[in-house]
Amino acid sequence: MIKVSLGKAKMRMDELLERVEKGEEVVITRGGRPVAKLVPLTEASAKPVRKLGSAKGKIIIADDFDEPVEDFNSV
Repeated sequence: MIKVSLGKAKMRMDELLERVEKGEEVVITRGGRPVAKLVPLTEASAKPVRKLGSAKGKIIIADDFDEPVEDFNSV
């Protein structure tokens, strides 16, 4: 793990990202205090991209879905 000041991180972001892609972790500091950590993104931590409208035609809502439900306590 390496520590880099925010100013140096801004100037060397390409280099830092290359190191992270190779498995190294980078801690970014401000005023000598750690504020962020760059870590490699793994397949398990990558979230799938949701596509708007991808469920179209797969969900069916009954015509009476908003009708009152029978009160089972009175039966």
